[in-house]
Amino acid sequence: MTDIKFCGLRTQGDVLDAARSGARWAGFVHFAPSPRHIAPDAAASAFLPAKNILEAVSVTVDAGNALLDEIMTVFAPAWIQLHGQETPARAAEIRDRTGRKIIKALPVASAADLEAAKPYEGIADMILFDARPPKGASRPGGWGAAYDYALLKSLNITPPWLLSGGLDAANVRAAVAASGARAVDVSSGIETAPGEKSAEKMNAFAKAVRE
Repeated sequence: MTDIKFCGLRTQGDVLDAARSGARWAGFVHFAPSPRHIAPDAAASAFLPAKNILEAVSVTVDAGNALLDEIMTVFAPAWIQLHGQETPARAAEIRDRTGRKIIKALPVASAADLEAAKPYEGIADMILFDARPPKGASRPGGWGAAYDYALLKSLNITPPWLLSGGLDAANVRAAVAASGARAVDVSSGIETAPGEKSAEKMNAFAKAVRE
């Protein structure tokens, strides 16, 4: 079984569609430059219909303590995803401050990039490998860019990991086969426009993963 994280959800409808599709995680992006941005209190409201079905993930980018405290006060997700330049030391601080499981996202363009995961062993509960963003990008993820997923096939790290970056219903089966991934993350690949999720695309993605 390959677990699925649908990311960039913004409405109760998105969350219900994710639950119906059999996803494990619902990701909510708290980062203003992203077209998928949602405030923590709004995320809490959106997540209500599936709070006993899905695991909520707050996606942050170099978040300060004030935002982290707000997330925990009004939302209290099961996971905090760190999608910025957070060092292992900062990741440990965030883990200790929030008491939540940590997903550390890392950009991949070549095999050498995979070495960046090693310092997070024992700190991050999961590693997410995403495509390296375009030069000068305003945000670190959600660009729908792909890379050579086979780079991850011989990955040797302790934490479990998520495959992300350019996935959609048409390529996810091949990407899983090439990488050996046991969990996948998708955002733009289940949208009709940035930030606009599609129930049909969610269902197609989940079906492709599980065929």
